[in-house]
Amino acid sequence: MLGFMRHHAQIWVPGRCTHRLRAAWFAAWLVLCVDGPVCFAAPVAAVDAAGQRIQLLVPAQRIISLSPNATELLFAAGAGGKLVGVGRYSDYPAAAKQLPVVGDAFMLDVERILSLSPDLIVAWPGSKADAVLAPLRELGMPIYFSNPQRLADIPKELADLGRLAGTGAAAQRAIVAYRQQLAALRATYAGRAPFKVFYQIWARPLMTIGDQQLLDEALGLCGGVNIFAGLPEAAAVVSEEAVAGADPDVIMVVGHDGPAQLASWRRLPALRAVRTGRLLALDAPGLSRQAPRSLAGVDMLCRRLDALRR
Repeated sequence: MLGFMRHHAQIWVPGRCTHRLRAAWFAAWLVLCVDGPVCFAAPVAAVDAAGQRIQLLVPAQRIISLSPNATELLFAAGAGGKLVGVGRYSDYPAAAKQLPVVGDAFMLDVERILSLSPDLIVAWPGSKADAVLAPLRELGMPIYFSNPQRLADIPKELADLGRLAGTGAAAQRAIVAYRQQLAALRATYAGRAPFKVFYQIWARPLMTIGDQQLLDEALGLCGGVNIFAGLPEAAAVVSEEAVAGADPDVIMVVGHDGPAQLASWRRLPALRAVRTGRLLALDAPGLSRQAPRSLAGVDMLCRRLDALRR
């Protein structure tokens, strides 16, 4: 497809592709040159979450997102119309569900990816990323890793993706709106009386969050104190005994089956959260997405915690 550079200028000629795929790649490039200003655009670059500098000779025109978070970020940055494929579970916005699914965090359909002629891959740098993405790396495809860890990181992701996709103006509008919404939330909930909170993300095994991710920050913004903030992992298995030892003010269970999962805590009436009735089921899908929509989830979280203070 389009040429690109990573540290040094190079044009992608995927040696392991079939002759048919190479021909399709070149034909698509010609169409873009004839139908638009792609051939005459200036190079664009961004440094990703892995510290890699991704530089494209021209803005990407055919993008594949391999994570739901990245899919939402690309749409928010104005690049949704350039997406040609997505990873499994990319369900927002609605248009994302109409795009071809090319795999997930554990396995990719490499042939299908090649047939879609992408000129940029946006991926999540998970523990299995290197192995899963190895076939694409061998072909020289540009891969941008997206992994905002804090709420304040999201504008940088929007700016990077908008730059790489040539949709910088739309990305800047999204950044301004996001920063205004985040500032309003911080102002609204500043100074709230703190609650010690157990944040349950899974029941069997019992799992919670550490402080190395956006969810912990969201909790803190709302006046919640994560009782397991000291854990080194982003998510970890804990015991009921450890929860009881911390004796949280609030037990929060996330997910659509939250009310059913809360039932198991009611058999422990000695816990402060059970004794005071501060058991909270929260179904806010956007909260777990590292994208602008997360603020809608943060707002819901803050409102629900605030209601328990009355």
